[in-house]
Amino acid sequence: MSFWITLAIVILTYVGIAIGHWPRLQSNRATVALIGVGLLIVAGQIQFENLVNYLNLDTLILLFSMMVLNANLRLAGFFHLSASRMLGWARSPRALLAMEIMLTGVLSAFFLNDTICLMFTPLIVEIALTMERNPIPYLIALATASNIGSVATLTGNPQNMIIGITSGISYLDFLAHLAPVSLLGLGSIWIVLVRLYPFEFKDKSFTRPFAKPLAFYKPLLIKSLVITAGLLVAFLAGVPIAEAALLAACALFITRRIKPEKVLGQIDWALLVFFAALFVVTGTIEANGISAEFIKLARPLLGGNIINLSIVTVILSNLVSNVPAVLLLRSVVPLLPNPHTGWLTLAAASTLAGNLTLLGSVANLIVAEVADRYRVTLDFWEYTRAGLIITLLSLLTGVTWIYFFVK
Repeated sequence: MSFWITLAIVILTYVGIAIGHWPRLQSNRATVALIGVGLLIVAGQIQFENLVNYLNLDTLILLFSMMVLNANLRLAGFFHLSASRMLGWARSPRALLAMEIMLTGVLSAFFLNDTICLMFTPLIVEIALTMERNPIPYLIALATASNIGSVATLTGNPQNMIIGITSGISYLDFLAHLAPVSLLGLGSIWIVLVRLYPFEFKDKSFTRPFAKPLAFYKPLLIKSLVITAGLLVAFLAGVPIAEAALLAACALFITRRIKPEKVLGQIDWALLVFFAALFVVTGTIEANGISAEFIKLARPLLGGNIINLSIVTVILSNLVSNVPAVLLLRSVVPLLPNPHTGWLTLAAASTLAGNLTLLGSVANLIVAEVADRYRVTLDFWEYTRAGLIITLLSLLTGVTWIYFFVK
C-alpha cells in the first residue's frame, strides 16, 4: 500500500510540474513540488525529521552561490554593457545574429542561462526595433543559444549542476568534452535561422550602427569580474565547485557600497524551493522502491547505449521538464556500461531537448514573457518551427560527437 500511495502522490506532483501549475489553483512548479512534499508527509510516506537527509546541499549551495555572483554582475551593469558593446559592432543582420549567438552562448556557459535571457531580451528587442529589423529570429536565437551554450559547463544550468555533483566529473573534464557539442550547436542556430528568414538576413549593411549610453557601476564591476576570474581558475584547478562558488559568494558580500538586500532581492528563491522539494520527492521515490521499478523498466529501453539514453532523455525532458528528468535518470546512468559518457549524454540531451518547443525550458519562457512586455509576440508555432530543426541538428551533432570522441 505504501508503494502505491507514494506513486500516486509522485505522479500527481510530476503532472503539476509538467503543466506548470495545478488547475484552478494559484500555483507554480515550486509550490506544486512543495505541496507534493507536504502530501508525502501527511500520508506518512516520509518523516518530517528526515527531510534534510534527502537534500543535496552541494547542488543547492552551488546554485545559490552562482545566483549571488550573477546578481552582483547584474547590479554592476556587466550583462547590458557587454551585450550592447559587442552587438553594437555588427554591421549587417547576419553579423548581428552571429555575434548575438556567440555572446549568449559563451555567457550562458559560465553563468546561469536564465539570467542571460532575462537581461538580454529587452536589449535584443530594442536593437532590432531601432535597426528596423524583425525581432523574432533574434529572440529565437537568444533562447536557443542560451540553452545550447549552457551545455558546455557544470555551471551553465541547474541540471548540469546536479549531474556534476552526482557524477563527480571535474569542471575541466566536463568542459573539454561538451564545449565542442555546444559550439556545433551554436553554429546550427545561425544556419537554421538564416535559412528560415531569408528576407531578414539578406546580405546588406546597416545604415547606422546601434549606440546607446549605458550606466554601469565601475567599482562593483571590477570587483565582480576579479572574483569571477578567480572562481573560474578554482574550477579549472579542480577545487570542488560548490565550495569554490560559496567562497566566491562570501567574498562578494564583503562590501561597503552595496546593501545585501539588493543582492538577496535578485535571488530566485522559487527555483531554490523547487530544487529542494524535488530532491525530497525523488528521495522518497528511491526510499520506497519506485526507483528500482523504474530502473527495471528503463534498462531495456536504454539498451546500454547513449543513443537510446538520448531519446529517453529528450522524451522525458519534454514531458516533465529537464531537471525532474535528470533527477529520475540519475539512478539509471551508473548502471550503463560506460557511466562517464552516460552522464555527459544526459547533460547534453536534457539541455538540448529544451529547445524543442517554447515550453521546453524556463529560458524560452523568459524570452517570450519579457518580449511580450514590449509588445513583441513570440508565437508558440513560430518558435517551434525553428526550435524543432535546431534541436534535431544539435542533438545529432552532439550525440555523434560523444559517441565517437568521448571515452
